[in-house]
Amino acid sequence: MENQLIIEGIERLKAERNAVILSHFYTRREVQEVADFVGDSLSLCKAAVNSKADVIVFAGVHFMAESASIISPEKLVLLPVPDAGCPMADMVTVESLRNAKEKHPNAAVVCYINSSAAIKAESDICCTSANAINVVNSIEDREIIFVPDKNLGAFVSLHTDKKIHLWPGFCHVHDNIRDDNIKELRKLHPDAKFLAHPECRPQVLRFADRILSTSGIMKEAGSSDSTEFIIGTEREIVRNLKAKYPDKEFYPVSEKAFCYNMKKITLESILNSLQNMEYEVHVPEHVRVKARKALDRMLEISGN
Repeated sequence: MENQLIIEGIERLKAERNAVILSHFYTRREVQEVADFVGDSLSLCKAAVNSKADVIVFAGVHFMAESASIISPEKLVLLPVPDAGCPMADMVTVESLRNAKEKHPNAAVVCYINSSAAIKAESDICCTSANAINVVNSIEDREIIFVPDKNLGAFVSLHTDKKIHLWPGFCHVHDNIRDDNIKELRKLHPDAKFLAHPECRPQVLRFADRILSTSGIMKEAGSSDSTEFIIGTEREIVRNLKAKYPDKEFYPVSEKAFCYNMKKITLESILNSLQNMEYEVHVPEHVRVKARKALDRMLEISGN
């Protein structure tokens, strides 16, 4: 089926189902174009809260759809491709986190939003890359267990006086970026500003002109006087930036910075999801209630 026919089918079914499509920045360009809202994890959380739709089709990965279900249990949340997951989220289990809590009984648990509903339910508060520093500094506890991203946790530790226990998890997309990539691009483009995501390794972040969340990178590229940028995050962002700011130059830091799970979402899968009302992501109530507290605390700090 041609894309235009698929898009027409999606638009028709969206109206019939009173559905909204929420898409992450890392999904395919054509998927973002049919979405009602495109953003990073924090803005997508807020969009789910504020949506008046009966159905949310999440063009993203599993933990994002779970977060929407946690926040909006009255809505039907659909994930077009059920095995679109997040390897980093799988790097922490309930059992291992409970063991860490026993080992550090005075520590509060801050979980990155890139985690399962079950992990959120075991945590005191959730965070995203956009608000992680503010979240950690808002907590009275002097000791923090930060799960599951060690790179984001290490970045946050530079901006707080709290003791942070880092989890050995990482995002394969950002962990694939190496300092050699930066050195090579800096030689080719000496005037370019390097905008890096805090999920990158510490040795990469030391080369960054600015360390920003995905939405922060988008905003900085638009407001900066610079006209050349090296982009240190998933390579789809470079396409977005080139389309949004055609008068500026953008260079992906690495072609290996590619999220294959996000790319599983296609126009065909979204159409199928709306046609058959699948695949539903539902969080058990006893887990949802606990996880909701962690997300609500985050949203309060973020000014939702």
